[in-house]
Amino acid sequence: MSPAPAPAATIVIFGGSGDLARRKLVPALFELHRQGLLAPETAIVGFARSVGSDEEWRDELAAALDEHGRGGEDAEEARRSFASRLHAVRGDLRSDASYAEMKRRLEGIEAARGLPGNRLYYLAIPPSGIGDAARRLGAAGLVHPVEGDGPFSRLVVEKPFGHDLASAHALNEAVHASFRERQVFRIDHYLGKETTQNILVFRLGNGIFEPLWNRRYVDHVQITVAETIGVEGRGKFFEEAGIFRDVVQNHLLQLLCLVAMEPPVAFEANVVRDEKVKVLRSVRPPSREEVLRDTVRGQYAAGAISGRAVAGYRDEPDVAAASTRETYAAWKLQIENWRWAGVPFYLRAGKRLPKRVTEIAITFKTPPIALFRHAGCAVGEPNVLVLRIQPDEGIALRIGAKRPGPTMRVETVKMDFRYVEQFGEATPDAYERLLLDALNGDGTLFARRDEVEAAWELVEGVLDVWAESPPVDLPNYEAGTWGPEAATELLARDGRRWRRP
Repeated sequence: MSPAPAPAATIVIFGGSGDLARRKLVPALFELHRQGLLAPETAIVGFARSVGSDEEWRDELAAALDEHGRGGEDAEEARRSFASRLHAVRGDLRSDASYAEMKRRLEGIEAARGLPGNRLYYLAIPPSGIGDAARRLGAAGLVHPVEGDGPFSRLVVEKPFGHDLASAHALNEAVHASFRERQVFRIDHYLGKETTQNILVFRLGNGIFEPLWNRRYVDHVQITVAETIGVEGRGKFFEEAGIFRDVVQNHLLQLLCLVAMEPPVAFEANVVRDEKVKVLRSVRPPSREEVLRDTVRGQYAAGAISGRAVAGYRDEPDVAAASTRETYAAWKLQIENWRWAGVPFYLRAGKRLPKRVTEIAITFKTPPIALFRHAGCAVGEPNVLVLRIQPDEGIALRIGAKRPGPTMRVETVKMDFRYVEQFGEATPDAYERLLLDALNGDGTLFARRDEVEAAWELVEGVLDVWAESPPVDLPNYEAGTWGPEAATELLARDGRRWRRP
């Protein structure tokens, strides 16, 4: 799991002038360059209809680094050497002639830089174009079919990977017409976050926690992805997707797998992903009655975030005036295996909530004896272990301690670890790790085909019931609050409540 310098390769970014390339991909590649993790020969090629000459694209990306790069003392010198890696190919995703031109340019760049023909294609394009782009790459002779002693060809695909189970399956088939499964890297940036990777290290690298990580000691688990922002100009996309497809199907289920999976026998791609798939297969498919009982949909109305008035979802651009699309979702899951039987997992995701936070909260069972009650002392809150993924990365443990004084009084205190305080530096961007792993052919932090389809199978069971029973009370929570009242009642029925980050 330690980073290794990447082999020399040509990195082709489809959508090279797009928002993702400017905000994330190029700044991440620049950091890898600055750290010496890219081979000197490696080239970066932007492919898009809007790119111009090599120099014009370099100027465009220089502006992107000004806005989104980290800077630093050595940034200017590193940027000059980084610019020499950048090349542009103007073309249309749906034009065979453009792929032929790409092939000609890549071969020329590789010959000039002494590259061996290794290629990493990054599809930073709308989901509707992924299958067609993969097919055209194969038809144009731009894909080496197998990996061995010869050069490699790999494909990186952004989420969402499909809109439902049928479309995910069809997309997998389209991609596999040109690329084998081991050549495909389905990216979810959450898995590249340092704090997400630390879940396994924390669990398996500390002997005091792994023995407690089961139904005997854990009361329940909450996983939260909360955002203060609204749809941010993505109204058209959100009207089609909703938060259940956009966040629950990938981010939340990925975090669920990392928390609930069995310890892998090795940190190898297929071994780790095998255990994640087992978790998804162990989730009990809910019946129609269970979906209606154990899920909650919400949509934000006008309200205030940090004292600033914000519009309701139905007033956002490109959103229908009577939209029933959900911007909040909560889901109670049961994992039916030996480790977790009887332990509920509560998942929630929402937009326009009071705080931006992604965290996993593991609540332990209370002691089974009445010792403190007999002493006339009430025991405080149960022990809670919180793994903070963002933005305040760290780990906190809430425990009971005796308050100083002549009487027996138990008070809840918190032990808190923060990454920035301990390590004194900002954590690397997720895309840095994921791009490096893709170049090195390490698929551990990427989703495999069966994992994607298993997640869609679960999610589709909920979406089908929701489609049959559209909500009638939307919007049902005010922007700046923690979601609809029904979400509070979901836990209250079990004698529990949501943690307030």
